[in-house]
Amino acid sequence: MTRDLAGRRVNAVGLGCMNVAWAYGSPPPREDAVRLFRQALDLGYDHFDTANIYGKGVSEEILGDAIMDRRDEFLLATKTGIVVDGPRRGIDCSPEAMRASIEASLKRLKTDHIDLFYMHRFDPKVPIADSVGALAEAIVAGKIGAYGVSEWSSAHIREAHEAYPMAAVQAEYSPWTRNVELGVLETTRELGIALVAFSPVARGALAGALGDPLVLAEKDLRATHPRFSRENWPRNMDMIRAFNAVAEDAGITPAQLSLAWVLSRGDHVHAIPGTVNSDHLAQNIAARDLALDDAVLERVGAIVNQQTVSGHRYPDVMRATIDTEDF
Repeated sequence: MTRDLAGRRVNAVGLGCMNVAWAYGSPPPREDAVRLFRQALDLGYDHFDTANIYGKGVSEEILGDAIMDRRDEFLLATKTGIVVDGPRRGIDCSPEAMRASIEASLKRLKTDHIDLFYMHRFDPKVPIADSVGALAEAIVAGKIGAYGVSEWSSAHIREAHEAYPMAAVQAEYSPWTRNVELGVLETTRELGIALVAFSPVARGALAGALGDPLVLAEKDLRATHPRFSRENWPRNMDMIRAFNAVAEDAGITPAQLSLAWVLSRGDHVHAIPGTVNSDHLAQNIAARDLALDDAVLERVGAIVNQQTVSGHRYPDVMRATIDTEDF
């Protein structure tokens, strides 16, 4: 299954590249990450999504080392706008910051062109027309092919798209995170914008990868997220067991079930699961061709949804940076 993204057809399942550098415990050795990215290309992945903050540029650097000799085989997406300086976290989507970030990403990625460049978060300090204008200039200059936004509200997406046509909106979307259904899903469909779902297997919760009791590696970002807390996780595990049973009945992995559900939400929807596991890499891309009965998809939606999940998707400090409509 292929779908339109930033002016080209790509596989509906792409690869999120955060895990190789940051967030979910200790990243793999660099040579293993290089090998993983090359294996992904061989398996048919043709959409790689990274960001300047993933390992403070490390994810981009690994991509630059791993696959830029096969640059014509894939769509390259990266993001900017989140500032992380020790404990300080902020947003900067000023034109000056974005111009500098594009140049820095191009250098780390060892390429002269980024196909899709996102503003990683909404910056209320900067007029949307100014931010979009800087990206439009980069498009005209040939440094980026198209622009997108991540975790923006429907109203702000419309304002930006009116200033200059937008190619993609990235947002968290899985059976247990449905915020886009409050407006963004329909807005992107209406405007002809691709919706790229990150964390489509619920940060591993719907991938059969996390057990009960929950044991997370040191420095795992999920330890700060309410849904993985000591209070909420046991309740969520009851729901996850029922979800896993649906996957078993369907003869597929839990991750494949979650991915197939996400892709069923619209012909403009893409999914970018991340992994450092070679077997999971192959299983995830195989989900692009799954055609599940409506009854199976409805069972998933009834078992896992915004009402049955316990806990907010983000801790308070991160919620403050999210513009997407919230429950």
